[in-house]
Amino acid sequence: MATIELSINGQQKEIDVDPNTPLLWVLRDHLDLVGTKYGCGIAQCGACTVHVDGVAMRSCSMPVQGLAGKKITTIEGLSDNGDHPVQQAWIAHDVPQCGYCQAGQIMSAAALLKKNANPSDQDIDTAMNGNICRCGTYTRIKAAIKTAAKNS
Repeated sequence: MATIELSINGQQKEIDVDPNTPLLWVLRDHLDLVGTKYGCGIAQCGACTVHVDGVAMRSCSMPVQGLAGKKITTIEGLSDNGDHPVQQAWIAHDVPQCGYCQAGQIMSAAALLKKNANPSDQDIDTAMNGNICRCGTYTRIKAAIKTAAKNS
């Protein structure tokens, strides 16, 4: 066990954990930030996507030992009231069905739009590649990203 200091959603947190513990489990089990979901555990599905220094990353395979000094943002920290342009576009386009993948999808989309305010279809496909939606709402996801781009 080690004490690790993390910056999560703008707050400093000290966590006593094994340094090899994946960030996902620190978020869910130690900080009760359960918006980030466990999907596959091997960084292939995108359900666990968070931002690390503004970059979309898979938290299920990222040991906390390398995250000290980095700014971590979860779905809970994306906006105070669910009013981030991506979240609003998700609602407008009725994107979620089961909703399980949506936090990861939203975090990937928000990272894309922060880096590229006017993404092409190819840019969206590239950025969202690996975010799996078992319900198949990919068409609505792409439409929501385009709407969020216009409203950002």
